[in-house]
Amino acid sequence: MTRRTTRRTTHRTARRETHRGAPARSGTAPALCSEWTKARTLRSTWWLLLALAAATTAAGAAVLASVDTGACAAPSVCDEDTTRLSLGGARLGQVFAVLLAASVMGAEYGAAGTLPLTLAATPRRHTVLFAKATVLSGLVLLAGTAGVLGSLAAGRLLLPGNGFTAANGYPALSLADAATLRAASGTVLYLVLVALLTLGVAAAVRETAASVSLVLGLLLVAPALVALVGEPRWHERLERLTPMTAGLAVQATARLDQLPIGPWAGLGVLAAWSAASLLAGGVTLARRDVA
Repeated sequence: MTRRTTRRTTHRTARRETHRGAPARSGTAPALCSEWTKARTLRSTWWLLLALAAATTAAGAAVLASVDTGACAAPSVCDEDTTRLSLGGARLGQVFAVLLAASVMGAEYGAAGTLPLTLAATPRRHTVLFAKATVLSGLVLLAGTAGVLGSLAAGRLLLPGNGFTAANGYPALSLADAATLRAASGTVLYLVLVALLTLGVAAAVRETAASVSLVLGLLLVAPALVALVGEPRWHERLERLTPMTAGLAVQATARLDQLPIGPWAGLGVLAAWSAASLLAGGVTLARRDVA
């Protein structure tokens, strides 16, 4: 073998080794850093997270302010689930989780979309979706936790003034209580799962407004339609499958035997919806053209 042939072989080997090493630079960690940079540099991200936390707390406080033991024959027979009432603001807070998740994916598409640049940096599309889901989950987890803690604080402040006192059979809300802790942590997980559900839909639909409409319709309109079903057996079956109705069963701390589905089982139903959505979004993202 001549010296020139040896040199050409060495150059080809080096190029192959460089090519083999390229995926390491476009792996999961760089993708996560990239998605985190995108999220934190958008002002709308922080406004939506603030709105999520504030709306969850404020809406919960509004619900608490409207409930009073004076409407009951006696305070001890009101039989209200005060923990669930305090966490009721999650129904409004989820709207901002949906908006945030839809914008995270929707911004990649359109005439000024960044998806071509994103895929140039991270060619593996499932890695892109995983990175987006991870960053989104972390952000919603933080905002959701703030909103839930704010809701419980509002409950401790407002409930005694409305007659819900320990003397009347309503101990102060506390995370030391196992049922309250489960309801609180479950509500945070609910908000994260709603965001992931939206992310998957947005990846499949590729349009922000359409994905928001679809998810909010599924969460808010579907329960109203189920309520119109008169046949008791089918009504209960559909309630078990409706994402919001099933998912928010985790907030209940009283009369669990009257729920259409158990707390954790209901959250599992929502998790299944989110997983199916992400799977559909991942398949669509992998098969469709960038444009």
